[in-house]
Amino acid sequence: MNDLGEEVLKVKNLRVHFRSYAGEVHAVRGVSFYVRRGETIAIVGESGSGKSVSVKAIMGILTKNAVIDEGEIDYGGQDLVKASEEDFHQIRGKKIGLIFQDPLSALNPIMKIGKQITEVLRLGKKMGRKEAKAKAIELMDAVGISQPEVRFNQYPFQFSGGMRQRIVIAIALANDPEILICDEPTTALDVSVQAKILELIESIKKERHLSVVFITHDLGVVANMAERVYVMYAGKIVEHGTCEDIFFRPAHPYTWALLSSMPDLETREKLLAIPGTPPNMVFPPKGDAFAQRNRYAMQIDFEEEPPFFRISDTHFAATWLLHPDAPKVELPEILRHRIKRMEMEGVGS
Repeated sequence: MNDLGEEVLKVKNLRVHFRSYAGEVHAVRGVSFYVRRGETIAIVGESGSGKSVSVKAIMGILTKNAVIDEGEIDYGGQDLVKASEEDFHQIRGKKIGLIFQDPLSALNPIMKIGKQITEVLRLGKKMGRKEAKAKAIELMDAVGISQPEVRFNQYPFQFSGGMRQRIVIAIALANDPEILICDEPTTALDVSVQAKILELIESIKKERHLSVVFITHDLGVVANMAERVYVMYAGKIVEHGTCEDIFFRPAHPYTWALLSSMPDLETREKLLAIPGTPPNMVFPPKGDAFAQRNRYAMQIDFEEEPPFFRISDTHFAATWLLHPDAPKVELPEILRHRIKRMEMEGVGS
């Protein structure tokens, strides 16, 4: 942690809503986070928690019915909230790369793979045709595509899902960005392929000293990748800390629920589903948004939104359970057993 560089991206109090026939959907409600040079952070939460909307705001690719109500996205001293499309043309793909969730929809199905990579290089780096082809083949080789000279002339349908995702990674890296945003990059892949893609992203990050923002609904995916984790629910960050803080000392009931729903191949314990459904963000709930689904909720949870309580220098959680007057609540049994086993095995030490 000590060898990490300065903060390269800072999001402060970001609020985004969408205009809809039903009313204003309050998708992001005062989100703040940062990433340092050479660091991986993870933003974790269920679908609809606001993770991908936050990323799209950073990239300037929100839909037309989206409105940024307030906040700041500081990249290199420039506020991207106020950036023009021309400004984003110099940043998107060049300074900040993005790996999408579905590689099939990210690639043009009727254009050869090689052309899709060379177009990015010719636009971004002003390369000639021959130089761009050589660089594209080099990138394909770097992301583990065998026989890149042959596959350069093939179409996306001739690649497996994992290989298509490797091509998407190659495109994201083509212009040497300093930040790589991975938006659920392994969701559409089977487990064995997921592991290989995660290893590839981690090795590229170390080799190029990239900063990585990893968006996922699955805490297990980032267990060995992220230095810090932000847990997001109903448009807000509800807990954040180091990876060790979140996995060994989780404090918010929503984080407990996410961890308890993770499969454990060691013990084959029964998975615990999170009861209920996320709130309707046209009418955000009063108090703690997780209260309706929280078996530990107190009366105050339905009336007043909890502030962030400081657990340590690195660890904060927004839950009334951390108030000095709150009743003491033990971690769910499944988590106590899992943490104890990990400590005995020396995981995370």
